[in-house]
Amino acid sequence: MALPLHLFATFSVFLLLVSLLLRTIRSFVWVPWKLELHFQKQGLSGPPRTFFFGNTGEIQELSITGKVDDYRSKLYGMTFVCWFGSKPRLAVVDPELIKEVLLNRSGVIERVPFDPIVKQLFGDGMPSVYGEKWVRHRKIGNTAFNMERVKEWVPAITESTRNMLDKWEREGGEKSEFEIEVYGDLLDFTADVISKTAFGSSFQEGKRIFKLQDEQAVLVSHAQKRVYIPGYRFVPTKENMRLWRLDKEIRQSLQKLIENYGEVGMIIDESLRLYPPAPSLLREVHKDIMLGKLHVPSGTQLYIPLIAVHHNAEIWGEDAEKFNPLRSRETARHLATFFPFGIGPRICLGQNLALVEAKIALAMILQRFTFAVSPTYVHAPTCVLTVQPGHGAHLIFQKI
Repeated sequence: MALPLHLFATFSVFLLLVSLLLRTIRSFVWVPWKLELHFQKQGLSGPPRTFFFGNTGEIQELSITGKVDDYRSKLYGMTFVCWFGSKPRLAVVDPELIKEVLLNRSGVIERVPFDPIVKQLFGDGMPSVYGEKWVRHRKIGNTAFNMERVKEWVPAITESTRNMLDKWEREGGEKSEFEIEVYGDLLDFTADVISKTAFGSSFQEGKRIFKLQDEQAVLVSHAQKRVYIPGYRFVPTKENMRLWRLDKEIRQSLQKLIENYGEVGMIIDESLRLYPPAPSLLREVHKDIMLGKLHVPSGTQLYIPLIAVHHNAEIWGEDAEKFNPLRSRETARHLATFFPFGIGPRICLGQNLALVEAKIALAMILQRFTFAVSPTYVHAPTCVLTVQPGHGAHLIFQKI
């Protein structure tokens, strides 16, 4: 005898709910518990996780700066396990293991896929694609951003720098000493450079887009710290050619800065050691592997805290927290002890451009001004996708 339609519908809904309940228990209780035991047997511990969200609350609260890594390492050791929802995150701090992870080309260790909210910012750009598509994109990008091409962009970088310094001169007026919050201007400067060099445009033309991107970056930064719940052109211009006709002495000094690190490079290196653009890197294991002596199950996320490595006193000495540009020559560095732009196949594509920008900008600033940190500056490094000053960067300038 057939069941009445309403009873059949009720029974179907009941089975569906039971199935969802069992899948939830398996995903958020049974599998994490087994993985927890697996890591504990290997001597690894970590902060206690909560149901469903894992340690995301703690990640959101403490990952404002790299101090979260110091905090955890003091409690659980340099290698520990935390949880992003039901996903285990294994902290990898040993340079040999970091090298093994980031240089891996087998496809077994890959970037963690973006959830739909985060992907709205990155779209199908380089950070979002994988496999053959990524190989094609990367090959094009490597050609576009190699050092010889970047050197061709020096006039555009110089023009953008000069525009920023002229703005500071106007703001200072007739005063010989004045204060400026420079972080916003430096953001506009880098946006103007990438607009001119990579897109044949200017920051002013795309200002609205950059503003929207900044707003979206804040939302994406918040989203990366939470468990995702579904539903919740390279053409030389006349202006570039004109800019090559710089004062001979200035042009020669700029070229020297590009070709040789010297003191400027050491200063930039030390700044990047203390505050790398990204505080951490994230990878995911797609197959059971051995990482050093650790057996790492498929699905485990590998968390590489750059700031913790860059501030490690065992690597950099007892003064690891202090700014000391000379240490870059004093310290024999392992490949994976200083990697502000990453290492391996996914190293930052814009590394050459970023370093040349920084050298030129610093050299040109020092030709016009001396500067010091303002008493109003508050040191509060914050992470909104990248490490940045939480309350701006206030400097006191003196005209030369």
